[in-house]
Amino acid sequence: MSGTRIARRAPVVCDGWPPSVQPLLQRLYASRGATTLELARPRLAQLLPPEGLLGMAQATALLAEAIAQDQHIVVVGDFDCDGATACALAVRGLVLLGARHVSPAVPNRMVHGYGLSPALVEELDALKPDLLVTVDHGIACHAGIALAKAKGWKVLVTDHHLPGERLPVADAIVNPNQPGCGFPSKVLAGVGVMFYVLMALRRALRQAGGLPSPEPDLTTLLDLVAVGTVADLVPLDANNRALVSAGLRRLRAGQGCAGLNALIEVCGRQAARLTASDIGFAIAPRLNAAGRLEDMALGIACLLSDDPQAAREMAQVLHGINAERRGVQQQMTDEAEAAIARLAASEGQAPVAVCLFDADWHPGVVGLVASKMKDRLHRPVIAFAPAEPGSTQLRGSARSIPGFHIRDALAAVDARHEGLIPRFGGHAMAAGLTLALEDLPAFRDAFLAYTQQSLDQALLQHELLSDGELLGSEFDIQHAMALRDGGPWGQGYPEPLFDGCFDVLDWRVLSERHLKLVLRLEGQQAPINAIHFGGWRGDAPPSRLRLAFRLCPDDYRGGTAIQLIVEHHEAA
Repeated sequence: MSGTRIARRAPVVCDGWPPSVQPLLQRLYASRGATTLELARPRLAQLLPPEGLLGMAQATALLAEAIAQDQHIVVVGDFDCDGATACALAVRGLVLLGARHVSPAVPNRMVHGYGLSPALVEELDALKPDLLVTVDHGIACHAGIALAKAKGWKVLVTDHHLPGERLPVADAIVNPNQPGCGFPSKVLAGVGVMFYVLMALRRALRQAGGLPSPEPDLTTLLDLVAVGTVADLVPLDANNRALVSAGLRRLRAGQGCAGLNALIEVCGRQAARLTASDIGFAIAPRLNAAGRLEDMALGIACLLSDDPQAAREMAQVLHGINAERRGVQQQMTDEAEAAIARLAASEGQAPVAVCLFDADWHPGVVGLVASKMKDRLHRPVIAFAPAEPGSTQLRGSARSIPGFHIRDALAAVDARHEGLIPRFGGHAMAAGLTLALEDLPAFRDAFLAYTQQSLDQALLQHELLSDGELLGSEFDIQHAMALRDGGPWGQGYPEPLFDGCFDVLDWRVLSERHLKLVLRLEGQQAPINAIHFGGWRGDAPPSRLRLAFRLCPDDYRGGTAIQLIVEHHEAA
């Protein structure tokens, strides 16, 4: 790894903020491009209109016809959190809008593979669907959609992934990233795309006089939109922030669906204080674990349940699966670190990109391993596992660093070596692919050659972008709570990070990995508690440190207590 460097954002000054917005937040919002209160805290009234999405008229016509003719609509989800929330959202929303025969379905990772595969289509035959609606996938499911059409079913694709050179033969496609779509926001999550379809359908039904009475309130579904959007790590542009903010308000008010309320409870969070970070690090992993190790049908059932007790029981099962996932992930991560250490020893340093494979790895967890190794090395990483035990078909998950578009990299390798990659798809920062085991060495060489040729070496320097120093008067609970509640923060709209130098008054190691610190800021008398998760390096920290940190309320100690969550420490 090329080391970590703390850099500071260029300060941005703007006037005209209402006095209710703290000067610290004004500075943070402006540095993220939000120079007005409307941009900093967008509301639902500012959402982009759904008619801007290409294919929306055809999509709403399909759904309106299915509702009017009492057809069977089968919503096909995906086995990650975005796909699960999008599936639950679609089922709940279509029922609200008058559909009487709506069924959820989801592929089992180990049985069907990704998305609407031919194997899944054959299994869905027993449901006798009239209309399939894919959520969070479908744009690359050519074979499965062709088979569904051959069976006489209609198919609506709702997706947000980047399309390939050709589109599937669906009856309608709604995807902001499909060619010719002029929708200004290209970063809707899968759940966000489906929410837009429901908004457009409600308008179409209203105009046709076909809405149930009283008129359905789709804002009741925004809890699911918030969770799926945050979990999928799509950039939080103004449009997504409006959706996530509204969903968080519902969750904080205790108005989430029974399944999400149960998940909040089982992971030990307080709904009234819920943040986007809690979604990303607590709720989403418990939903994702079902799709990784078991069957996401359980996660979708939890989100569709209206019985609080049944939802709690399913949430407990998901909690247990997540604990199992963490154990599997830790073992695989340890093995990946050992493999990288051997690689670095033989070559003198880690290569510019890394491909990892172990015949005993679980295909549902390789994405997490790739992400961990990407964070550790700060370079693109692809981790592979057999599609199922003993299989010669591999499934790979790729994770990248800012500035290197991983899906485009796979497309370039595919173009240069036709037939090498049977299937791939994804985004700038994350992608998935399938590969034959015998082709792994050739792929590794091709991917490494492309990366060496096209990746700017300067990108391998890990840079933490700081919002600068905090004033001594800003180390208090009022500012900590303002930072927590001033979001939602996330991808593309980063949570505030500060830097500064502190004297170390005391320190200790927690759970053999975490560094607990008691600090003093120059000119201040009161000590400040801090923790650096995973920050123990085996040696006592120096008496003075420069930290990159987040200021947070210390909910464990309560009252006016604050703490610093340290992202990086170095000698001052």
